[in-house]
Amino acid sequence: MQLIFSYLPIFVLIGLMTKRNSMPSSQALPLSALFTYLIALVVFGRDPNAVHASVLAGLLVAWTPLLIIAGAIFLFRTMEATGSILTIRHWLNSISENAIAQLMIVGWAFQFLIEGASGFGTPAALAAPVLVGLGFPALRVAILCLVLDTVPVTFGAVGAPTWFGFSALDLSSAELSQVGLTSAIINAIVAVAVVFSGLYFVVQPKALIQNAGFILLSILSCVLPYVVIARFSYEFPALLGGFIGLVGTIVLARLGVGLSSEPIALHEAQAEAAGAGEAPVKVSAAALVKASFPLWGAVLLLIITRVPQLGIKPLLLLREPAWSLELGSLGVVSVSPSLVVSLQGIFGTPQSWSHSLLYVPSIIPFVVISLLTLLIFRSRSLKVVAGQTIEQMRNPTLALLGALVFVNLMMMGDDSAVSRIGNNLAEVTGENWQYVAVFLGALGSFFAGSATISNLTFGGIQDSIAVGLSLDRTTILALQSVGAALGNMVCINNIVAVASVLALGNSEGYILKRTVIALLISCVVASVAAGLASYLAALWLA
Repeated sequence: MQLIFSYLPIFVLIGLMTKRNSMPSSQALPLSALFTYLIALVVFGRDPNAVHASVLAGLLVAWTPLLIIAGAIFLFRTMEATGSILTIRHWLNSISENAIAQLMIVGWAFQFLIEGASGFGTPAALAAPVLVGLGFPALRVAILCLVLDTVPVTFGAVGAPTWFGFSALDLSSAELSQVGLTSAIINAIVAVAVVFSGLYFVVQPKALIQNAGFILLSILSCVLPYVVIARFSYEFPALLGGFIGLVGTIVLARLGVGLSSEPIALHEAQAEAAGAGEAPVKVSAAALVKASFPLWGAVLLLIITRVPQLGIKPLLLLREPAWSLELGSLGVVSVSPSLVVSLQGIFGTPQSWSHSLLYVPSIIPFVVISLLTLLIFRSRSLKVVAGQTIEQMRNPTLALLGALVFVNLMMMGDDSAVSRIGNNLAEVTGENWQYVAVFLGALGSFFAGSATISNLTFGGIQDSIAVGLSLDRTTILALQSVGAALGNMVCINNIVAVASVLALGNSEGYILKRTVIALLISCVVASVAAGLASYLAALWLA
């Protein structure tokens, strides 16, 4: 009975969001959270104090993605107000008017680079508005960006999902290296399925076949350096692979390598971008540098604050309290010199919460870069941009508050609903677990909204299953890591984020129904590729 009720909240949530007259996430997620809350108290008989602590922790954790989304919307609206989007569109058209070339430059290579620097759903929040500015239909763009922002996630945010996600396991340096390299090889193989399935949601199949040469070369320009770097480092495969791939894809597009001269047919009529129908506009280098400042400035600031060797990251993560205050049974609130705000001992339980105000990508880089952009362009649009941002944040706030309470309750305790589901899947599949492990990793990201949290949560379960079934533990952990990365495309947080940035309204269920198709295809490819990847990684590391 408890196992049935462990699965039930997932079915309720998916049912509410994907039924014919789907319920908006701002209603479906809070309702699902309420249903899970009642199950925790009535069915599982959990301590009410612990349940309420989980609810409060979820409400507080929700402000991390909310502030990221607000910062991304603020930056996008700033780019609109200053005309940056229009200039970038003209420049991309001067490189190539081929729609697939533009989709691969921005949706694939640029997102790859941003993921390597930041994670947190930042890539789609930056890339999607640029593609919409180029005239692509917003809903299709949202699906594309979610699907394509997966392969680099294994080493996103300077490698955190790998080196931190598996930090709780007793892995030797050699074993962790093999996990990282095997993950990279699997991802490189899966990248073909990921990119073609993502493009399929925007472009007609005929166009994919005609431009397949360019697409494959663009994929290789990112994943080849990504795999090579993974042989020596957990931190920089996505960051450096994305940079090399972005340069390579731009060069390939400018030269027209592998691109068809025939017009690209989209599944949906291309929207009228600002300035559409005008004669081609030549963009000077100075104008491009100025217009693209919101993008390259954000990337540069992310790199400066993320790469530990530069010394800024530790300063932004100082956690020693500079000030603290006891709030009775609510807990102890404290603030560090680098504005890390935390609440410890919520309702007298081990539950706690913290938010790194200067490290989470919100104030830095989005707000800082937006204000600098308004200053550079001498724009007086601050009040308008701020008002648009606040208006656009209303529904996402309700959705994400509900989502994080739902997640916290599903992951509550050592015998959590999520753990029960994982163990049940292992019992059902037995020795065939190696074909299912990737799906558990994806399920973790669907819940937690983070590949790192998925690895932290399910890494131990995957490892114990591998040992119990005498499977190769590094291969199973690599599948966990790949699944966690692929789960990025169905993560509720990311879906709400990109839908909010593009002001898509009640579209989250529509997006989820399509991204889950790409997820299933990619997971099957990953499962099949795992054996080959494990063999190649072992051979290379020998």
